Amino acid sequence: MLPAPGVPRRDLRSLTAAAERRVLLWLAARTPASVNSDHLTLLGLAAMAGAGLLYWLSGSRPDLLHAVNACLALNWLGDSLDGTLARYRNRSRPRYGFYVDHMVDAFGALFVLAGLAASGLVSPGVAAGLLVAYLMLAVNMYLATCCLGVFKMSYAGMGGTEARILLSLLNLALLRWPVIEAGRAGYRLLDAVGVAATAAIAVILVVETARNTAALARAEPLPRG
Repeated sequence: MLPAPGVPRRDLRSLTAAAERRVLLWLAARTPASVNSDHLTLLGLAAMAGAGLLYWLSGSRPDLLHAVNACLALNWLGDSLDGTLARYRNRSRPRYGFYVDHMVDAFGALFVLAGLAASGLVSPGVAAGLLVAYLMLAVNMYLATCCLGVFKMSYAGMGGTEARILLSLLNLALLRWPVIEAGRAGYRLLDAVGVAATAAIAVILVVETARNTAALARAEPLPRG
């Protein structure tokens, strides 16, 4: 049966989910009363805008990649703690939070990938392809939330926190290996990673689309006659 209208069920089964939940509850209990969820959401957005700007500047100053990692940590704090804090204080606004939080995510992805493309660390075409793949997966996730009543927040054990960790490690790798050698040719590290990430998202998108379509077909069989 299709879900009744209401708050979707959150489905987060990433590698760090259990530990992250404990940390966020600990932080929520100690967050000053003057700080609310909207403040944290704005912190997350500002951090991603800062990361995009620092990526752009890091094309000529690679040491700024350390500052990018600091922005990613601040984004995790704002983006992950805002909903936890609202639920902890019993001040949840599910539809408002869902809309605002995920528009912030979309703008954040745009800021980061635009900054990377401008930096020269990755080809603009690779950055654009990865952005399109991310947004397509997001469209699938939001439609599935509305139609199936389940908000799936991770795939193959990977969620937003794992993505930030991998990106932070990749930034450190860039300091040593901005270009990788393959035979007589050299390739930008981020081009190789970006193409691989885009392909992985494309596979996930196809699988999830088929799975959700089958689930909806079972829930709404074609009427006879």
